[in-house]
Amino acid sequence: MRIAVAGTFGPLHDGHRALFQAALERGDEGVVVGLSSDEFATETRRPDPRPIPPYEERKRQVKATLDALDEWDRAVEIRKFTDEHGFADDDPSLDALVVSPETDEEVAAINHQRTNHGMNPLTPIVVPYAHAEDGEPISSTRIVNGEIDEHGTLLE
Repeated sequence: MRIAVAGTFGPLHDGHRALFQAALERGDEGVVVGLSSDEFATETRRPDPRPIPPYEERKRQVKATLDALDEWDRAVEIRKFTDEHGFADDDPSLDALVVSPETDEEVAAINHQRTNHGMNPLTPIVVPYAHAEDGEPISSTRIVNGEIDEHGTLLE
C-alpha cells in the first residue's frame, strides 16, 4: 500500500511518532508525508495562534524522525501542502491515509472528492491518541504552553 499521513508536525511529539510508525509499517509501496506550509499552519491556528517552527526546520525534524523509525527501508516522500486536503483528494497513487481520532472525519470528505474525480477512496487508518501522564492527549499546543514535554511528561 502507498500510505499518506499529513500534519503540521511542530513541535514533534509521541503522537506524531505513532502516526509515522503506522504509515511506515503499512507503506510497503511508499509513504508520503504531507507537511503544511507555514502560511497554512498559521491560518489553521486562528483565532488562537501558537508559535510554529518554520517549514524547513519541521521538515528536517520529520525526516530525522522517519529515518529513526523506519526499520523497513521505505521509500518516503515529504510534500508541502497549502490547503485543507492537500494532495490526498487528488493523488490517485495513494491507497490509505493515517489519521488521528481528531481528523478521522476528514477522510469521508476527502473520499467524496476522490470518487467525484473517478479515484478509489482512501482506506482510513485511525491511530489512537498518545496520552500524557495526566491521561489527556499529547499535543503540540500543550508542549508549546509548557504543560508537557514531547513524551507527555508533566512539566507543571
